[in-house]
Amino acid sequence: MDAQRGRTDRRRFLLIAGLPLLTVGAGLTYLMWPEVPYRPRVRTDLEPLNRRFGRFLGTLADAHWLGYDIDSAGDDRSIPSPDSRIRVVGFAHLAGGGASAITGRPEHAFAAGAPSEPPAPPESLKPYLPAGGNWRHSPGFDAYADNRDAVSWAADGSPAGRYYFDTDRDLVHFDVQYLYT
Repeated sequence: MDAQRGRTDRRRFLLIAGLPLLTVGAGLTYLMWPEVPYRPRVRTDLEPLNRRFGRFLGTLADAHWLGYDIDSAGDDRSIPSPDSRIRVVGFAHLAGGGASAITGRPEHAFAAGAPSEPPAPPESLKPYLPAGGNWRHSPGFDAYADNRDAVSWAADGSPAGRYYFDTDRDLVHFDVQYLYT
């Protein structure tokens, strides 16, 4: 009977001592596990872009773009922010003559013959960035697009964007941030 009792006490001791050690070990493993850097995937679907930008850019085609929360690390280890900043950035083709039609409108005040280089895109979009290009930018068009976007998508946050147009290839480079509060 004493041999049986000794075996039970040892099992109880191993269970009581081992369970917390196992829990601590699993927690430390989770915390120390190397994080894979978050990289949003490049998207090519057109419906979300045409829904957001179609009112002032027209129908877009052949797009490569990203949409992601700037403040999120892409994992569930961080505390969520009360405000989200969503960035939508990428390149798309406009309908034939679309870039010239937009840059030719006097109310947008595109400077004649003044090329403007768009900011460097995120790393995952760089392979899709067309080489060279005659990019044109207008703060007047940015304000127009932001106001058009804000009116039609008020529930989707406040937009602040920059748009660059290549009239030679009918391309638009867009970089828009939406603030959700």
